[in-house]
Amino acid sequence: MRIPNHGLLTIRNRPPGQPWQFPAKDIAGGGFLELVRYGVRKPGDPLVEDSLRVVDAVLKVNTPFGPRWHRYNHDGYGTHADGGPFDGWVQGRAWPLLTGERAHYEFAAGRDVRKLIRTMERFAFKGRMLPEQIWDGPDVKSAGMYFGKPAGSAMPLMWAHAEYVKLLRSVADGRVFDLIPVVAERYLKRRGRKDLEVWKHTRQVREVTAGQVLRIQAPESFQLHWTNDEWASASDTPSTSTGIGIEFADIAIHGNQSGPLQFTFFWAGSNRWEGHNYEVSINQRHAKAVAV
Repeated sequence: MRIPNHGLLTIRNRPPGQPWQFPAKDIAGGGFLELVRYGVRKPGDPLVEDSLRVVDAVLKVNTPFGPRWHRYNHDGYGTHADGGPFDGWVQGRAWPLLTGERAHYEFAAGRDVRKLIRTMERFAFKGRMLPEQIWDGPDVKSAGMYFGKPAGSAMPLMWAHAEYVKLLRSVADGRVFDLIPVVAERYLKRRGRKDLEVWKHTRQVREVTAGQVLRIQAPESFQLHWTNDEWASASDTPSTSTGIGIEFADIAIHGNQSGPLQFTFFWAGSNRWEGHNYEVSINQRHAKAVAV
């Protein structure tokens, strides 16, 4: 049985003798801000704001030039503690790029980002070039490493410069430059399908409303073996390929169904059964008719 809270995440570039795998639930990163940038989540969403508090507690470092953030905890890509260059495993450092990404979120949430823009500018070095990473340890004068200054990584990092330019453009336009209107129309205005609930191993919904369609997804071909009458009878539904590495099977939940939907997987590629039954209960409170 695959339970999301028990999943492991592999992090490369770790020092010899130190663990490479960590509980995924213990790794913090700011990648979820892309959901706001592109229009999937609203700025100010309580889940996003709560997650930012975790990111700030774990990854944020204040420098004389302003705040910056690490990519994620236990990162092993950066510069050695003595200022030595990356050679396969080191210690992760802070990225000016991430200050720009955070500024984009703060702007979307309606907050003043002038200080964060100025912070990015102050991270620039000779020729006004933005580095990939900032030194965030004690000064190592012999290696030319100073707190808040470039950490010997790539410079200029064009990704960081692009983020800075897009940030200025966003402020000038009064909207996030990367926002995708059709995505925002679907997710922020809730104009997408409302009759579909998605189940997958990393998102095991416990309940579906009668009248909806339960879409069961997996990353490989499968046959769904399922029942809606406590295994008095059973059906088999082959998965359909999306062409992008996702297979799915849709099960229509009838408006008068009250018992749970129970199912398991037969994995066609490896010719084996999942070895575990899953169950999704049926909510009759907002039942709708399903066209079959």
